[in-house]
Amino acid sequence: MSHADARRELIEKAWAMAWGQGDVDALDALLSPAYLRHGGDPHPQNLNAFKAAIISTRAAFPDLTTTIDNIVVEGDTAAIRWHSSGAHMNSFLGVPPTKRRVAVSGATFARFEGDRIVEEHVTWDPRALLSALGIIRVGQD
Repeated sequence: MSHADARRELIEKAWAMAWGQGDVDALDALLSPAYLRHGGDPHPQNLNAFKAAIISTRAAFPDLTTTIDNIVVEGDTAAIRWHSSGAHMNSFLGVPPTKRRVAVSGATFARFEGDRIVEEHVTWDPRALLSALGIIRVGQD
């Protein structure tokens, strides 16, 4: 198995356990203790904050399904294209349950140091989530 294939397999397994089953400690095999996740917030999440975000997301969307659509690994970087869907059954970020199904997609760009990811940059459109929950309207009438 090539180094890229091993990294791809590690990503797939950790994501399936964390996002799919809620076993966030499975991320410890993939993410460095010094891990930082950059997204829309001006302050990056550390590993513990990222784990807590997964747990709260799965609590709000108990049937959450996250699928990796594609992984490209080159050298010490990985690009992961993904999509998620689920029904909003419990409070999420202060929003009461809407019982609506939502779908979002995005991409994660990861940087490895050794065998672990130390940094990720995540891009997705939170307006799609807010629109699906009925909080905002996106597009024209």
